Amino acid sequence: MMRLVPRSLLGQLAFLILAAFLAAQAISVWLFTDERSAAIRAAQRLETVERATAVASALKTAPKASHESILAAANSRLVRFSLDREPLVTGDASGPAAVVDLRTEELPLSPHSGELAEPPAALAWLHERMRVAGVAPVEFRITVPLADGEWLNVAARFQRPDLQAPPAIVGATILSLVLVMAALWLGLRRITHPLSQLAAAADKADLDSGLPEVPVGSPREVRALSEALARMNERITDMLNDRTRMLAALGHDLRSPITALKVRAEMVEDDETRERMIAILDEMQAMVETTLAFARGISTDQPMEEVDLADLVRNLAAELAETGPEIIVEAEHPVISCIRRVPLRRALRNLLENAQFYGGGARVTVRETAGAAEILIDDFGPGIRPEDLERVFDPFTRLETSRSRETGGIGLGLPITRAILHAHGGEVVLSNRPSGGLRARIGLPRASARPD
Repeated sequence: MMRLVPRSLLGQLAFLILAAFLAAQAISVWLFTDERSAAIRAAQRLETVERATAVASALKTAPKASHESILAAANSRLVRFSLDREPLVTGDASGPAAVVDLRTEELPLSPHSGELAEPPAALAWLHERMRVAGVAPVEFRITVPLADGEWLNVAARFQRPDLQAPPAIVGATILSLVLVMAALWLGLRRITHPLSQLAAAADKADLDSGLPEVPVGSPREVRALSEALARMNERITDMLNDRTRMLAALGHDLRSPITALKVRAEMVEDDETRERMIAILDEMQAMVETTLAFARGISTDQPMEEVDLADLVRNLAAELAETGPEIIVEAEHPVISCIRRVPLRRALRNLLENAQFYGGGARVTVRETAGAAEILIDDFGPGIRPEDLERVFDPFTRLETSRSRETGGIGLGLPITRAILHAHGGEVVLSNRPSGGLRARIGLPRASARPD
């Protein structure tokens, strides 16, 4: 179903202002039509009364033989004159003071059949309001007394006046609408364009680059928002660096106690107890090393450098293939990205080792896309359940539940990989291929696409 209300700020404000403008114009047209209809109806009554008095005067002075011809000449399609022995309008005189005993009344007509019809009692007030406004069809009756006990009866039918929009009003409305929308577009563009730039910059921001300056001339509120986001980005960077240093310090300080405990464990005489203690300490040692790897991976201390990702993946694949299944690398030309070589190499190693261990090998494609470098790692395994594609990036999550280090790590490999890629302004997404196997899609900014 197509959305009627636009999603953008510019579109929504334009939609609301346009709706308000059209509503105001509609009310103005309704008021204009109401007044115009009332004026037309008053003019019709006055003209009919004047015709009736003129015909009455002519009948009073003319011989009876010419009465029929006078009435025939006065009749028209909507106004009928007749001489009767009974008055058409009963009651007291209600005409102008200049016309003695002139009586008038208005009766409602059906808007469909044009015949006399009484409106429902519940809608009588509405019909009366429409009658006064001159928009309801009515039959206007006049009775004028003549000599010899005769009555001149007049029945005039007034239909609803046609709605006519003068060209000047239509032109003024269209011109006003164009001017309002043009001014609205120019004004809102000064707000929405810097906001769009700010959103794009915030989306590309990483630990190395702050938010760019908003263009000069932007509204004060937009510049305040940009400065607030820059301060927030700085606080987040400082907080992450503090956490990274803390993790590195904890991991480093735990190495010595674990090593000392392993030496003491070797002195335990009971073989089963000794082996269990050493296994636990080995697992603790692996967790410490993994924590240090995580800290080194998101640290900003290492310099950024332009690296050919295709060459980096080829060297890493050749190294891993010496001790595991084959990894095929496809790259038609160099793909340059600005990265920290050691952390990114560690992230790629985690993904390639998973492909070797769980997928029996992999085919890696390195290519350029619009504004980004892309690495596709397709393994030859069975894939994983769709509900686990995102869960595997949670720390200490393992799909293999034996908790044995022989069948898997401690569940920090993929979280570390994603943290490293995020620190580079990149992303990693897992998906199952229709033909079978798991695909890891890695996206990184190209060297020329990174913000300054």
